[in-house]
Amino acid sequence: MRIAILGGGIGGLAAALSLHAAGFHDITVYERTPQIRGLGVGINLLPHALRELTELGLADRIERIGVAPRTLSYYTRRGQRIWTEPRGIGAGYDWPQVSVHRGRLQLELLAAVRERLGDVVRLDHQLVGLRSAGDVEKLQLVTAGGPVEVDADVVIGADGIHSTLRRILHPGQPGPQWSGLTLWRGTARVKPFLDRSTMIMAGDGEKRFVAYPISPPDESGRVVLNFIAEQRAAGQPGVDWNRSVPREPIVELFRDWTFDWIDVPGIIAASDELLEYPMVDLDPVDRWSFGRATLLGDAAHAMYPNGSNGASQAIIDGRVLAFHLATEADPVAALARYDEERRPAMAALLHGNRGGGPERVMQLAYERAPEGFDRIEDVIPHDELVEAATSFKRAAGFEPSQLSARESYSVRVGAR
Repeated sequence: MRIAILGGGIGGLAAALSLHAAGFHDITVYERTPQIRGLGVGINLLPHALRELTELGLADRIERIGVAPRTLSYYTRRGQRIWTEPRGIGAGYDWPQVSVHRGRLQLELLAAVRERLGDVVRLDHQLVGLRSAGDVEKLQLVTAGGPVEVDADVVIGADGIHSTLRRILHPGQPGPQWSGLTLWRGTARVKPFLDRSTMIMAGDGEKRFVAYPISPPDESGRVVLNFIAEQRAAGQPGVDWNRSVPREPIVELFRDWTFDWIDVPGIIAASDELLEYPMVDLDPVDRWSFGRATLLGDAAHAMYPNGSNGASQAIIDGRVLAFHLATEADPVAALARYDEERRPAMAALLHGNRGGGPERVMQLAYERAPEGFDRIEDVIPHDELVEAATSFKRAAGFEPSQLSARESYSVRVGAR
């Protein structure tokens, strides 16, 4: 079976590795850029993603390039703690959570693809059209050397939020939808805060700061800290992932956010580079799979970063898709089964993220006690805090007992 994957990002590369592990060997990845440079900032891989990476034999090499946060804490914009919960192994999972630089993760997956599948990544190949010819999908691609046509039995669109395949399959759909929030993302080598591995989120629905280390301390005790600063109705809504902006205006926006346990303006000022992003997602669609073509990752379900699920869900997409292709004789039926299993859950998660996801506790604290509080339990009852965290884990598929009880997606069949 000839499988064409559009996109050499985390989702596309993880899908290639999953398909190879399931016994498929005629796999080609078509990446639109002329070079995979490993760009970006930090992301979190949650335990449900680490389970899949473990079963692919990749967890150890991913853990070596990241940090396993032990706790997640929510704070108000005054620096008052709202809620703290353990993460990863300490929360009862069989798999850790790992905070890692997105670019390093992408390059690690690329290296694994080349080791296991060989020279299957074709750079500088941009999809411009697709047509069906019986049981074959014909991809029209543009390269530096001119147009080419490729035949495939299955086409997987892992080509991101600006997916060409999504536009072909859903020509009437709008593009990215702006939340009204602007994010400024960066990394800084600074002294760690709290226990040196905690992930923190502070603020409310209007203004927020997120930070977590993506490297262990160096000889001077400093870590590489990934951070996200957010504000509503600021910046520009245009989707440009590489817009570098001056640090000073953003430092001023957060000038008062200096607490006894973290110096937010100091972290922003120490950043190597500050990138401005709009917080965007894509409206859910009623189908991902059309015959022998389907969508995966951000191309299928780009969502707000609330709950840190984007990359994790893309990895799971690839595993589920590989499982159904390996266990269904008909690839059209396999893609339909993948669609049925993944799409409704991701649509619900996307809508949940639009409501704030687990981070809505920060907005609740602000709405109920804008001037602060003496005891958080007087503002948000403990059971309500627990339910906010637990309900999101259930929706995203990584509540500890739920994740451990789920059947594995690992399957091995003969070469295809």
